Amino acid sequence: MMQIDLTDQGIKHVHFIGIGGISMSAIAELLLSFNYRISGSDMHASKITDKLRDKGADIHIGHSSDNVPVCDLVVYTAAVKSDNPELKRAGELGIPVIDRAEMLGLLMKKFSNSIAISGTHGKTTTTSMVSLILEHSGFQPTILVGGELDEIGGNIKIGESDYLVTEACEYVESFLKFFPTLGIILNIEAEHLDYFRNLDHIIKAFTKFARLIPREGHLVAFKDDANIRALLPHVTCNIVTCGIKEESDYMVRDIRYNHLGFPYFDVYLHNKLLGHFQLNVPGYHNICNALASIAATHTLGAPVEKIQERLGIFKGTHRRFDVLGVVNERTIVDDYAHHPTEIQATLQAAANYPHNKIWCVFQPHTYTRTKSLLKNFAVSFSGADKVIVADIYAAREKDTGEIHARDLVQAIGEHHHDVSYIGGFSDIVDYLSKHTQPGDLILTMGAGDIYRVGEMLLTEMTLKTG
Repeated sequence: MMQIDLTDQGIKHVHFIGIGGISMSAIAELLLSFNYRISGSDMHASKITDKLRDKGADIHIGHSSDNVPVCDLVVYTAAVKSDNPELKRAGELGIPVIDRAEMLGLLMKKFSNSIAISGTHGKTTTTSMVSLILEHSGFQPTILVGGELDEIGGNIKIGESDYLVTEACEYVESFLKFFPTLGIILNIEAEHLDYFRNLDHIIKAFTKFARLIPREGHLVAFKDDANIRALLPHVTCNIVTCGIKEESDYMVRDIRYNHLGFPYFDVYLHNKLLGHFQLNVPGYHNICNALASIAATHTLGAPVEKIQERLGIFKGTHRRFDVLGVVNERTIVDDYAHHPTEIQATLQAAANYPHNKIWCVFQPHTYTRTKSLLKNFAVSFSGADKVIVADIYAAREKDTGEIHARDLVQAIGEHHHDVSYIGGFSDIVDYLSKHTQPGDLILTMGAGDIYRVGEMLLTEMTLKTG
């Protein structure tokens, strides 16, 4: 790893390849706040690139060797390949080059309190919960979220203290380049098998992440997860456990749900009542996310009443059970779920939401994930009355012909009586507009651009009723 120090007075101008990404843009904006000169490029213009330009960044649309200025450091996103013309040009000019994760790690060194939230699922929601609780409690943290959070007007907020809150993604073990003083591990499952060899490889990566935390720091661990329990004996820092089923430091008891499926429950610390908590987001999985947030922020010194207040009004981030609208008595919801466990959790949340029938429109994300987890996907849609599968979203991959959305439909069909393949978005919208009934809940699901189906359907049905 190249030795870079952001305190080096020689680093004044940083260029980002792929600056429009949700994480890259947040890092670029944070560096702008530290008075670095920022330039960057992305394949498409967006609200994010427009915002960075307004803040003083020099933005180029499209990748070209001509975009690379004489600068001090080049940062690239994981989507950038070795043949990228800007990456090659940086090499020709002898400019130091690092990836996004290393850049974020270097930024964490500027904060004496860095909170990093990891796990296969729930990172964005839990990062948002922790961030807003700390802000509400007067900590004034700098916040980097892997999604759009209305309360901070986007994916980043520059704070005024030595606290930083960020997500820690395990993909390609990027979180091993971080420097957390408090870490959270929410859960560990088989995921990103285009990189990891198997589940054991994944657990070892999370163990290494936990061991990055200094001895005086803290690891908040969700103890109900057997894979997390397996790594705890190898952790050297202070361990704070939380759980619902396993005996833990922080425990949830007496879970109930209101008419919208929003949970309320009691939390105990060392078997003494800490407080009563009400959530404004649905689902058992959000109880788990909230519990980790409670344990982390309370450990940092946030008052219980402030935690209760902030969780009680938290409405979630974009694309996490995001109610797009109600039209013709049909509720249209969008969710980022793209892993079998996430699908099951989201459908469980939907079951407690008012509905007649639940329609799940799923867009598989990447060929590798669809193929490697096919059997898991096949049994994850039992909570839906009707399932529609769209074409696979390729993301960073190329179609080798080994797997197709029809293969997933066939696998689901062995366990679910009503599943269909409809590849294109317009055809899906047309089908839904003709076959759904008043009272139905239509749930678009996936990490790609499937949210467009919900938006298109909302527009079409509004025009028809107008």
